[in-house]
Amino acid sequence: MLVKPLTNEQLREQAPALFTQEPYYEVSDKYHFIPTINVINEIKSHNWYPVNVAESSVRDIQREGYQQHLVRFRNFEDLINPKDNAVELLLFNSHDRTKSFSISAGIYRFVCANGLIVSDNVFEAYKIKHLGVRDNDVATAIENITEIKPKLIDKIKKLEAIKLSKFEKESFAKSSILLRFGKHLQVNYEDLLISHRSEDCKDDLYTTLNVIQENLLKGNVSGINQDTGRNFTSKEITSISKDVTVNKGLWEIAEKIASIKEPELALVA
Repeated sequence: MLVKPLTNEQLREQAPALFTQEPYYEVSDKYHFIPTINVINEIKSHNWYPVNVAESSVRDIQREGYQQHLVRFRNFEDLINPKDNAVELLLFNSHDRTKSFSISAGIYRFVCANGLIVSDNVFEAYKIKHLGVRDNDVATAIENITEIKPKLIDKIKKLEAIKLSKFEKESFAKSSILLRFGKHLQVNYEDLLISHRSEDCKDDLYTTLNVIQENLLKGNVSGINQDTGRNFTSKEITSISKDVTVNKGLWEIAEKIASIKEPELALVA
């Protein structure tokens, strides 16, 4: 469970785009460029440390170093005293205008080593336009995530307390299919409910959310392409954008189920 923050050398090795010092040449003169590493250092000064990083692959070699990237941060307190779940700060950016600078909230569940991304309905993403003392968007976003952190941990406990029937779990799985698969790809919803460890053999809403998330993201789900009639097996999602879409969509479905089962548990961010 012990997690060490990534060093600048590790960050540079895994995602060189973090250290790019100028924008892609096609952006306009009005584009406000901030090197991602500068924002990372600003976030670290607020006691949040990078623990995971990813950058998108590019087809156009000229965009190498400017593509979309994601850095996940964990609070100092959670690094020295880790629990089963940790609220994370997610930093998104690109240097070619494919993704704007923003900070969102996420949750890391240690038992499955998966990172959820909280829906914007629960926590609004904050755009970053400034660094420094005045109009510091980074400081504002961190302050809001820090404020909602105990509420999200409490929310997890409440989701764990909501028990789902077999029918309700199946309905959750069916509702999640389109988040990953198009209408022409037919899969068995029961495959999305397969647990991969004994700790996930539970019927609560939070565990069900994580089981479905793992199966959607990690892949290995078999189905049929109705357009071609061919069988297929899904691969692990490596696209940052697709990962975000699936995660936020799953969280929104879980929120809807919670509001039906226990209306008083709705989270007000």
